[in-house]
Amino acid sequence: MPRHLAPEREFTMRFTSTPRGARLARRFVSHRLNDWGHPYTTPVNETLTLIAAEFTANAVRHGHVPGRDFHVQLTLTEGVFRIEVTDTRAEKLPPSTPPAPDFASESGRGLLLVAALADDWGVTPRPTAPGKMVWAELRVPTGGRPHTHAATPGPADSASAHKHDTEPFPTTSSLRRGDLGLRPEAASYGDRRP
Repeated sequence: MPRHLAPEREFTMRFTSTPRGARLARRFVSHRLNDWGHPYTTPVNETLTLIAAEFTANAVRHGHVPGRDFHVQLTLTEGVFRIEVTDTRAEKLPPSTPPAPDFASESGRGLLLVAALADDWGVTPRPTAPGKMVWAELRVPTGGRPHTHAATPGPADSASAHKHDTEPFPTTSSLRRGDLGLRPEAASYGDRRP
C-alpha cells in the first residue's frame, strides 16, 4: 500500500477564472516560493512560476466555466515540489503528450515547455468535484537545484529552504482591492508538518 506523506509546506488558493486571476496565481506561487527559501531569480522559482503561468492560463482559456473559479495548490514533500491547478471543465483535457509545435502559430507551445521543465506532469480527474486537475512535479535536491537543470546555478545557502515560517502573505495596496480576481476567503497557506 503506498504511503501518503503530509506536505512539509503547502499553499492553496482559489482564483477567478479570468486573465487577471491567472496573473495573480502566478505571482502568488512565485511569492510563496520566495518565502520558502527559493528567491525569485533561482531556477526553482523561475521554473515553477513558468509552469504555474502555463497551467493557470490554460485553466482560464480552456477550462473556464462561467461562475466557476480555478484552484492552485503548491506543496513541498520530501524535496519534491508539486503544483496542481484544477478547473471544473472535464470535457476539455490537454493531450497526454504535447503535439509537435506549429511554427506558424503564436500559441500552443506551453505544454511542451512544461514537459521539458518538469520531472513529471499529467492530468487526472478532479478528485472531489467535476472537472480536471493538471499537475507537475519538480524534484529539488539539497543544493536547491532541480534535477533537470543541474547546470543552472542555485541559491548559495539552502538552509533557508528548511526554515518553517507561519507568517501570512503580506498585503500590499494592489492586493487589497476587491477587483483583482482573488478569493481571499478560499486561501489556505502556510506550513504543514507531518
